[in-house]
This record gives sequence, structure tokens and C-alpha cells, in this order.
Amino acid sequence: MRTSGADKTAAKPGTRPFVEVYSATARRYHWLVVALLAVQIPIGVAMVYRGPKLNIWDGITNNLYSTHKLLGMIVLLVVVFRLAYRIVHGAPAEEPTLETWHKIASAINHWGLYILLLVVPVLGWLGVSLYPALDIFGLFKLPSLVTANQKLAETVFQYHGLAAFALVALAGVHVGAALYHHLLRKDNVLARMIPRLMR
Repeated sequence: MRTSGADKTAAKPGTRPFVEVYSATARRYHWLVVALLAVQIPIGVAMVYRGPKLNIWDGITNNLYSTHKLLGMIVLLVVVFRLAYRIVHGAPAEEPTLETWHKIASAINHWGLYILLLVVPVLGWLGVSLYPALDIFGLFKLPSLVTANQKLAETVFQYHGLAAFALVALAGVHVGAALYHHLLRKDNVLARMIPRLMR
């Protein structure tokens, strides 16, 4: 059983001998979060557009809200497990060619993403608890965190939306940096998460 959050992968002849990559488990957590966000963000935009924007409150809108709430809880759970795994098993060493400012910027971006991946769903959960709007598809209800207060709920939902925009922005920076390293710097930063790209 692996006890490290990193694997060592041999690079191609003529390049650095070994590059540490994220373990298979860490990679699965990463891409699962990516997949969940790829679905969750468009659903969030669609439900806000149909509901508060167009004032259409029908079955479709209700299902969008239920799906968004359910996925939000799943994201929160997966991120908690992912963070726990990283704390216990660690992460691979930085790409050896990175300059100090690259490492600092990377750390800020990564931990900013982790924080927002926790804060955004918690704010959403707090908001639906305050409203209250805890029902999921008419099948069950999420546990409430606080007593109802619709005025406060509106404020919490505003912060939830702002935090979600910040999350999307940091994710965009993350993706842009990964492509910059792979296409322009031609190093193995991206390959640590996708080993078959190893140079």
C-alpha cells in the first residue's frame, strides 16, 4: 500500500532523471473535483438566470437548485477527503526548474483554491439553512446549520456568489499556469498531474 502522496517517474533520456508526480489517488481526487465543478458551475449560472433573473420558478428551476445543492455537498465531501489525504500523505516535490516566485505563486493559488473549495459550498449550505430551502428533489432535506433568517440568507447568498466567482478566477489562473508551463516553458509541472505528458 502506498504511503506517499507522490510517485517517482523516470523522465526521457537526456532530461532530469526523476520527476515526482502526484500519486494515483491524489490524481483521482483532483480530476473528480474538476469534473464536479465542470457540471456545478454551469448549473449554478443556469438556476440563477432562470430563477432570480427571469423569475421562472418551475420544475426545471427547482431541479436545477436541487442538483446544485446536492453537488455542492458532494464537492465539500470530496474536498475534505482530498485535503485529509494530502495532509497525511503529502505532495510531490516542486518541479526543480521553478524559480522562487513561481513556487510562491503556485502555493498561493493552490491553497486559495482549497480554501474556496471549502468556503463556497459551506456558504451555500449556510444560505439554504437560513432561507430555509433544504429540500432535495422532494426526497430528503439537508441538515440545517442555523435557524431561519431570510434577510441574512440573502447576504450569505451574495457572499456565496462572490466566492464562487473568485473560485472560477483562481481556477482559470491555475489552468493558464499549467498550460504556460507545458507549452511555453516545456517543463514537467503539468506532467506531475498527467504523467503521460512527461518530457
